Amino acid sequence: MTSGSADPASGPVSLPVKGMHCASCVGRVEKAIGAVSGVGSVSVNLATEQASVSFIGPADLEGVIEAINRAGYASVVTTALFSISKMTCDNCVKTVEEAFLGVEGVVEARVNLATGTGSVRFVSGATTAAAIARAASEAGYPTQEIRPDADGALPAGAHEHEHDHGQGGDLARATLLALVLTLPVVVLEMGSHLFPAVHMFVMDHIGMQTSRIVEFALTALVLFGPGWRFFKSGVPALLRGAPEMNALVALGSGAAFAYSTLATFAPSLFPAGTNDVYFESAAVIVTLILVGRTLEARAKGRAGAAIRRLIGLKAQSAFVLRDGAAVETPLDKVAVGDVVLVKPGEKIPVDGEVIEGSSYVDESMLTGEPLPVAKGVGAEVAGATINTTGSFSFKVTKTGADTALARIIRMVEQAQGSKLPIQALADKVTGWFVPVVIAIALITFALWLLLGPAPALSHALVAMVAVLIIACPCAMGLATPISILVGTGRGAELGVLFRKGAALQSLSEVRAMALDKTGTITRGVPELTDFRLAPGFTREEALPLVAAVEARSEHPVAVAILAAAAKDGITPGPVEEFSARPGFGVEARVEGRRVAIGTDRFMADLGVDASVFGGPAAHAATEGKSPLYAAIDGKLAALIAVSDPVSDEAAAAAAALRAEGLRLVMVTGDNGKTAWEIAKNVGIEDVIAEVRPDGKVNAVREIRARFGPVAFIGDGINDAPALAAADVGLAIGAGTDVAIEAADVVLSGRDLGAAATAVALSRATMRNIKQNLFWAFAYNVVLIPVAAGALYPAFGVLLSPMLAAGAMAFSSIFVVFNALRLRRFAPAHERAVGAHVGDVAG
Repeated sequence: MTSGSADPASGPVSLPVKGMHCASCVGRVEKAIGAVSGVGSVSVNLATEQASVSFIGPADLEGVIEAINRAGYASVVTTALFSISKMTCDNCVKTVEEAFLGVEGVVEARVNLATGTGSVRFVSGATTAAAIARAASEAGYPTQEIRPDADGALPAGAHEHEHDHGQGGDLARATLLALVLTLPVVVLEMGSHLFPAVHMFVMDHIGMQTSRIVEFALTALVLFGPGWRFFKSGVPALLRGAPEMNALVALGSGAAFAYSTLATFAPSLFPAGTNDVYFESAAVIVTLILVGRTLEARAKGRAGAAIRRLIGLKAQSAFVLRDGAAVETPLDKVAVGDVVLVKPGEKIPVDGEVIEGSSYVDESMLTGEPLPVAKGVGAEVAGATINTTGSFSFKVTKTGADTALARIIRMVEQAQGSKLPIQALADKVTGWFVPVVIAIALITFALWLLLGPAPALSHALVAMVAVLIIACPCAMGLATPISILVGTGRGAELGVLFRKGAALQSLSEVRAMALDKTGTITRGVPELTDFRLAPGFTREEALPLVAAVEARSEHPVAVAILAAAAKDGITPGPVEEFSARPGFGVEARVEGRRVAIGTDRFMADLGVDASVFGGPAAHAATEGKSPLYAAIDGKLAALIAVSDPVSDEAAAAAAALRAEGLRLVMVTGDNGKTAWEIAKNVGIEDVIAEVRPDGKVNAVREIRARFGPVAFIGDGINDAPALAAADVGLAIGAGTDVAIEAADVVLSGRDLGAAATAVALSRATMRNIKQNLFWAFAYNVVLIPVAAGALYPAFGVLLSPMLAAGAMAFSSIFVVFNALRLRRFAPAHERAVGAHVGDVAG
């Protein structure tokens, strides 16, 4: 069987790409993938070394991987072996193979009926062996990975450990070896030029020719040992006509080495006075760039620390109740429906619902909210949060990839792998950057050879090598993605999850913030404050009928009515012919009687006169309550007033949003008087009231027309269209899944202040990106002419290739460390009490 296909609705496929070193690499990988038939869009991220590929129709992963390999890079494909039970015929084999191939990221699957095994090739990073095994098990054939190690799964963070001490360790060892080998070369060559005593020692005890042969040997070891990685990648890229960063290093150091080698062993080939050697330049170039890459790798490791911390939050086991006893069980053996016991101080292992006991849970690592949250029977708890005081039991509702922590990690990973519109300029430049640099280097060589002072050949070589080495597309390629990596990671720590990386840029540009009222400005837990009866009706008659209808509704008002009914010992009865009119009300038949509950507009449509409650309804509205009416059998039965208290943080959050220069507009289905009363108390300048759910989209458009780019914050199902219509949609994380899926940014907790944090963080990240891009472009614009010799006519200054290598390494390091400053970003309320962050990104 060959490559599988993915459902286009499942979203982009993420593939790791190894061997990229600069923005030119990114452009070539994107071009190669984009040429594969069926690819809809592709975005390659240098910082995360990931390619995000969307397909039109079936996903041709095999074709994409081949394209990446042909371009001179590598997408890691892993092979796993599985033990499969219950297969009895070829149809079983086909079913299992189809199950394997249905997993996003699987390239090839072969199943052997005789041995009861399956071999699967899959893209490392796009899926896991566990997910592949689960797919076959769910198809009816219990499947387990056959692992070469006996210890089972690697603990959380093991992959990061392998990276740090595998590839990262190899790079550090290569750098150390290069330093050891380069030092004698520098001492012999530069020491002789700078210190007469060293020169005399070399001449008297070693000899000039012997010294050059030693330098040749040591430099060869540097170039073809630690530096071989540049030639291994750069030369094939050059031969393909697609040079990149490694090609520049290989050309520069190789040219200096070749020239010096000829000058050492065949000096007669050169004009008099031009047979100088530049072994130290070749060795130092490679060594400095290795040092730069080592520092850059460590810094990039720190940049991804946030997501590693998230992964590290996961518990390793849970105490599952089995026959009344708490049995410690590995997390991968915990299933939905299990009952888990949590003691004080323990980490909650998975998501669930409390069924016994109570406690306070520290959810700060997921929501950013510092105060522990009370949890009692019926409350939801999330895996990786910490139980602080009491002991309780909960029923497992979500495990593995379905947990809140896993969802957060996925959101962060998706955002970190995305590309912002601002990066388009860098991409355009880097597409032709390296070929242009090579052309400039050749022109520089020719001009110096023809017009330069004696020894012209030496000057021409030095200038050409300096141009090749100082050019740095790495910095341009890293400028945007490294800031996204750090910014989104910091956001996750603060409870702000950017589901789409582009939202970082869009949110920084918004000028207005539209806010839904219920569950966003208010607590989202309404209370029934008034139940006034019309003449001819009693509470005992009306409340059970109203509660029965509201039991079928998802509106927050229904929660308040049902809670009041429960206090009266009322159990809602069965209903028939239930119907809802969003923004108006609900109606149904209960015990043969027609019951309708809704706004005054709804009553008017039904022909029910609600004017008898005009005064009390107006008074309730001035108190911030939402007045509704109930009609039974076409007669007005009751005035229902519901109050949803404003959240404690709403006023401070509104002030923080205004401090960011945003115009605040409340968009609500409530009547105008109630809405304006709440807006006045919170500090919101504008209100658009009595808006139906489908009218919120028009409200967003109206706000955009008045103020410019607009963000919308909401939490309910009826907010989803507005979230999608806004320039940026922000969903309260405690809201519905529909709202979260429609949003660009998710605020993990219910604190509206996180919206101000999101805006401030997006603006700090964009400033940081612009600084990086400015540095990367300005660096090349200024220093390439200097390397070419622009200062020589006026000042007699010709840039050494060694200094060029140091400057090139510094350029990338600067960009990475500048992005790391975003790790110190603090929310406005923390800055206000003295956090020394200031203007994080400038």
